[in-house]
Order: sequence, then structure tokens, then C-alpha cells
Amino acid sequence: DRLFDMTGRTVIVTGGTRGIGLAMAEGFVLAGANVVVASRKPDACEAAVAHLQSLGGKAVGVPTNMGSLDDLDRLVERTVEEFGGIDVVVNNAANALAQPLGEMTPEAWAKSYDSNLRGPVFLVQKALPHLKASPAAAVLNMLSIGAFQFASQVSMYAAGKAALLSFTRSMAAGFAADGIRVNAIAPGPVDTDMVRNNPPAVVDAMASNTLLKRLANPDELVGAALLLCSGAGSYITGQVIIVDGGGTPR
Repeated sequence: DRLFDMTGRTVIVTGGTRGIGLAMAEGFVLAGANVVVASRKPDACEAAVAHLQSLGGKAVGVPTNMGSLDDLDRLVERTVEEFGGIDVVVNNAANALAQPLGEMTPEAWAKSYDSNLRGPVFLVQKALPHLKASPAAAVLNMLSIGAFQFASQVSMYAAGKAALLSFTRSMAAGFAADGIRVNAIAPGPVDTDMVRNNPPAVVDAMASNTLLKRLANPDELVGAALLLCSGAGSYITGQVIIVDGGGTPR
């Protein structure tokens, strides 16, 4: 418990109102952290905050569009205003726009990379002064196994995640002297709305391609997140943990 204790630390979780993000927000709250959930929809933020508070945690919600730099400024300002600083940034918000190669539009390209790459990188940059002031700062970037595999149907999403992996390694090197650890998690197929939006045959194929022959529950990402963001992972930086039920080796 002492290794994974997050008492007194403040964690921003983007995309924190459902799926993996909400599961992580729950995990951080139960580990003692103050949690700020960010999502585009104000009502979703309110519902998530009420749920986290019902678990006994301190939480606030900040409606945020990851494609808006002004929204990112407000997210950082509101977090510091409420809790006095920032210790951990979890870049979980993403969109998986599906446009086949040869049919991509500039509008979809901008929307994909604003949410999946520019937003996360600039959020860390805007939070950087506060992370530098923290005695236990960490950044966690959520990737996808698509960053390592062929992904012709969601190539923009996969390429954005591969780029975020590169930024993870560069940030780890660039921020090490400031005491900021930067790592990533690459989930395989998880039972979330993003996965369930696919046709049932595609979802079944995702599950069968893992060694464990099933989708992950969002809660199964929490252990890796706590490891990388708490004292338990104090000597881990610049790494990616693949949490995919054994699918990637296949």
C-alpha cells in the first residue's frame, strides 16, 4: 500500500469520464489522489465527479476539448486553482477516426491529430512548470497496440499513437533532470465504447487474437497505471507497458 500510495498528489485524467479513463480515475482516487477528470461533455464530467466523490475521493471535472489550446490552459489553471499544483498528467483522451488510406480528408486528419497527438503534447507542456515543482511528477501517455501493428483502417489513429510513443521517449529524456518520469501504456482490445462501436465480428476477432481469448476490462489497466505513476515505479521512465492479453506477440 505504501508503494502505491498517491495521497496528496493531484492527477489530471483526460477522457476520464468513461471506459479506461474513468477506471483509472477510480484507481487514483482509491489510492488517495486528488483527481481532475477532463472530457468534452460537462454533464459527463459532473457525473464522473459525483461518482468519484461517492468513493470518498476529492475530484473536480473540467470540460475540455483536447483540440483547443485554450481549453488546455483552462484545465491546467482550474487544477492548480483547486488543488494547488499538478503531480501527474494522464493523457487518455483519444478518437479513433476510421478513414481508409486513399480516402482521408484534411478535416479528419486535423481532428485526429489534434486529439491524439497535439493535445497530449501541449497539455504536458502547459503543465510543465507545475510538474517541475512536484516532488513526485509523472506523465502517463495512453497508446494502443496499433502503434506497433498494421492498421490500414485506422491508420491516422495508429500513426498518432506511434508518434506519441516517440514523444514519450523524448519527454523522458528531456524531463529527467527535472525529476519528471514519463511512460506509456499500450492497451490491446478493451471492452469500451470505442471497441464496441465496431461490428460484432470485428470485436470477436480482436478478442480471439489475444492469447487470453477475451477483451480486457477497463479495470485491468489500473494496475499498470498505478505502477507507472506512483512510488512503485520510481525507477521506470521512457518505457511502454503493453497490456494486451498476449496479442501483440502473435
